[in-house]
Amino acid sequence: MKAVIGNDVQEAAGFLSEGKLVAIPTETVYGLGANALNETAVAGIFAAKNRPSFDPLIIHQSSPERILRYARDVPADAQKLADAFWPGPLTLVLPKKEIIPDLVSAGLDTVALRVPDHPLARKVLDLVDFPVAAPSANPFGFVSPTTAQHVADQLGEKIDFILDGGPCRVGLESTIVGFSGGKTTVLRKGGLPIEDIEALLGHPVTVRTHGSSQPEAPGMLSRHYSPGNRIELFDEFDENLQLPANSAWITFGGTATAFCARQPLSPAVFDLSPEGNLAQAAQQLFSVLRLMAERKYEYVAVQLLPEAGLGRAINDRLRRAAATE
Repeated sequence: MKAVIGNDVQEAAGFLSEGKLVAIPTETVYGLGANALNETAVAGIFAAKNRPSFDPLIIHQSSPERILRYARDVPADAQKLADAFWPGPLTLVLPKKEIIPDLVSAGLDTVALRVPDHPLARKVLDLVDFPVAAPSANPFGFVSPTTAQHVADQLGEKIDFILDGGPCRVGLESTIVGFSGGKTTVLRKGGLPIEDIEALLGHPVTVRTHGSSQPEAPGMLSRHYSPGNRIELFDEFDENLQLPANSAWITFGGTATAFCARQPLSPAVFDLSPEGNLAQAAQQLFSVLRLMAERKYEYVAVQLLPEAGLGRAINDRLRRAAATE
């Protein structure tokens, strides 16, 4: 049975309270939500996504006060970040209270917490008396969804309801920050630039690269966000590149358009932001990667973006989309 797409927050909250799966819009991407305190419902997330159980989930609520009640300890840096950036594209990894099932935290003694900045998401969360676990609403390892239709296309027959909140404003998953060992560490680059975090805290933070086993937080696996094409990354635009037939170029700032027009095989060009706007590029990224899969390009050349601000998170996703293992 195909999931219903609608915008009734009462209906969405009712499904969640019954232990059902509901796709919820956030400012970052659409999440696949379930009652985080109901292990059967949480198991449904893993089954629908074909997600490995060693990959922990993020839990959500509508305010900092409501979500931090599930943490045993909140370090000073964590409180500062919560006060400044929630609601918003920030996830904090903190010691969890025992009420959080091990299935949610992948057996870790920490839990990932977030307050999303989307009006429909927060209305739904206001209506339930439990946190909602909600990884991205797509099959595990594939491109994250930024519209309700993206969710319906990939998971529509496996979930109960899709709350349509329109296209996601940010388009990149949240930045994840942890605090183990007395250090503030960015565990996943995302929609909140690292520079903003350091400016607020007044000191540098450690930036962790992703790994391939037992991740400390969601989204740390080395191969992820894959559209299934052969992808080659370039630090700078290469005018001598010879593109094969049935190929595409993902670029930024208008640099490749004229070059590709001169190519004898005329590859398709997808500019994430002709004006060089990093926020626009982030919003467009997953939709463009999804087009690569739908159109089945055999080869995709990608120009990496400047390694600053949101460009760092966009490049992180592009590198993992291009990874072969």
